[in-house]
Amino acid sequence: MTTADTTQSLVSARQLDMRFNQVEVLTGIDLDIAKGQFVSIVGPSGCGKSTLLRLIAGLAAPAAGTLHIAGLSPLEARRTRQDLAFVFQDATLLPWRTVEQNVALPLELSQRQHRADALSVDQALELVGLSPFARSYPRQLSGGMRMRVSIARALVTHPGLLLMDEPFGALDELTRQRLNEELLRLWSQIGFTCVFITHNVAEAVFLSQRVLVMSARPGRWLAEVAVPLPHPRGPELRTSAAFNHIAEEVSQHLHRTHL
Repeated sequence: MTTADTTQSLVSARQLDMRFNQVEVLTGIDLDIAKGQFVSIVGPSGCGKSTLLRLIAGLAAPAAGTLHIAGLSPLEARRTRQDLAFVFQDATLLPWRTVEQNVALPLELSQRQHRADALSVDQALELVGLSPFARSYPRQLSGGMRMRVSIARALVTHPGLLLMDEPFGALDELTRQRLNEELLRLWSQIGFTCVFITHNVAEAVFLSQRVLVMSARPGRWLAEVAVPLPHPRGPELRTSAAFNHIAEEVSQHLHRTHL
């Protein structure tokens, strides 16, 4: 699936395969994601969506095929560029550290606080609207607030590529929708590239410029759906005919995964 201009691709994969204990998880994955794009991936449980994200992050190596981030292998990109961040479904905050201390952790680990392109912790917290809670502990926050801390922690290194693995999956629908709107605001403001995994079709359509649909295991591409909806995208978009038409198209492709 290579609709992006490959000469401008930040993420580029060709014929990726992945196996675990001889079980084929991904097969024949081609992918191009241009700098600054917001791309969502949907598919049935166990189809390899999270595995693909881990390959992009350099947390695992493919069994076959090639994968490059800005022309480098994922591991080289993570080690040398240090502008890739990962947000998991669980906020994974350290309970003994305050909000500001959790957000500061990537800077401490990478010593990037001395680089001009890094955000300050205060700036990151302001971006996600949590400045008043800087000295609070995770146990004092709601689920949505903890996830916003996790996003601030990812943004503090000013990543060029943000990988998000069902970050809002455990939240109630209203909180999810509000965080979708907040994430789009941050994407428009900062300009990072985002690869977002979700089971929620409406979420994928609301956030993305492209929605990629993956088959059941072994995961392969079934379809790509363009989302040419205007920005900024507010809550009223979810009730529009254009939005629902695109969501229905994605849902129909997903239905094929169970045939």
